[in-house]
Order: sequence, then structure tokens, then C-alpha cells
Amino acid sequence: MWFSGYIILERCWTKDEHTLKAGFQDLKDFPRPFWLALFPEGTRFTQAKLEAAQDYAASAGLPVPKNVLIPRTKGFVMAVHQLRSFVPAIYNITVAIPKAEPTPTMLRMLRGRSSVVHVHIERHLMQDLPETGSDISQWCKDVFVEKDALLEQHLTIGSFADKEFHESGRTKKSLVVVLTLSCLIFYGAVKLFERFPFSWKEAAFCLVFFVIVVILMQILILASQSECSMPLVKEPKRDRLQQSLLPK
Repeated sequence: MWFSGYIILERCWTKDEHTLKAGFQDLKDFPRPFWLALFPEGTRFTQAKLEAAQDYAASAGLPVPKNVLIPRTKGFVMAVHQLRSFVPAIYNITVAIPKAEPTPTMLRMLRGRSSVVHVHIERHLMQDLPETGSDISQWCKDVFVEKDALLEQHLTIGSFADKEFHESGRTKKSLVVVLTLSCLIFYGAVKLFERFPFSWKEAAFCLVFFVIVVILMQILILASQSECSMPLVKEPKRDRLQQSLLPK
């Protein structure tokens, strides 16, 4: 939900605040266990966006990131406030691809080629997070500073250093699922050809159509790296009297 909704959240906060609060509270009575994924960056990572985040951080006196964007914390703060009473923990997840390994792509998955991905997970109890909105916001920003250092370390040595390591290969269960689905798809294709026999021209047309769909999917994935997300705006400085009178 946050890939498309977070930018709107920043632009129309007053308008959407009530709706978001209601949505969070509806999760309290959700009949099954759930995971709520939050992406405080609010957009996909690109080099241009990283450079914009670095410029903003330098002008605002913040730690300059090398591998992450600066988080936009309004949605995260609201989520913590609304979910604190019934969500036990937050998992801070960092994903990295070793330099010596190929980057996972849609084409690699369609070709059945595996990829190596390192995932670092930290568990934070919700009750251990700060209480006030400003402190929660700073906690999130500090987490991203640590995440940036962790990624820089991974970029240098190719791993998350002395962190506990668990190898997660292909399980027998996943193999059974893949084989079962493959057999069902193959059986369905055979029955389809038996009922509606195709000529060679029609089969060639289907193959070309499939290739075009794959290419279009790849183009759409690349196009989704939009550079048009809302830029961060530096907050004006307030004197001590204003800081003591105005709400944070």
C-alpha cells in the first residue's frame, strides 16, 4: 500500500489523516495475523534520488547518506501510534545483493535462474519505541543512518560482517510446489491443444506474443523508477520560543 500511497500521504496529510487512522484501527479486529509493510523512503531508489537526498542532508545539517534515501516519517509515526496497542514488534529489514552476484531481474526469474540475496533483520519490540511523535520520527531516522552504515559495510566486504548467518536455500516444500504447478500447467496446455489444435503459424504467433509481453513487463519495471516524486523540503528554523509554543 505504501508504494503508491506514501507520496499522497506527504502532500495531503490533513485530508488523509482521518482515513489512515481508521484504516489502522480496522486492523485491530483483523481475523488473521498480518504483516504491514512500510517503506518510509516513499519512492524507489535511484541514483538521481540519492543525489537529491544527499544535497538535502548537506543543506539541513543531517548525516549524508550513501546507500539509502532520507525517510519521510509521518506515516511511520502514525502507524506506531495507532498500532502500538496490538502489534508486538517492528522488523527492520535490509536487503543487499553481493557485488559478485548478478542482480535479480524479471527475465532471470522467467529463465529459472537463481539469485543470491542477503537479508539482514532486526526485531524491535513496539513497547521499546519512544512515546512522542518527534522521538519516534528521530528513531526512524537513526535506524536509516545505521542501515546506511550497514549497507556500506556490505558493499566493502560483501556480507553483514559478524552478524548471525543463516543459509536459506531451496526447500523440499518449494520444490514440490513448483513441480506440482508445472505438471498442472503442462497438463492444461496439452488438453488445450487437444481441444483447440493450433497451426504452426498460430503457435508462432503465441510465442511472439509471449516474448512481447515479457519485454513490455521489463520496460514497465524500468519506467516505474520515476524521478518525479515529491522532493524533500527543508523545514524553516524556529527559535526557542516558537519551539516551546508550537506543537511538533
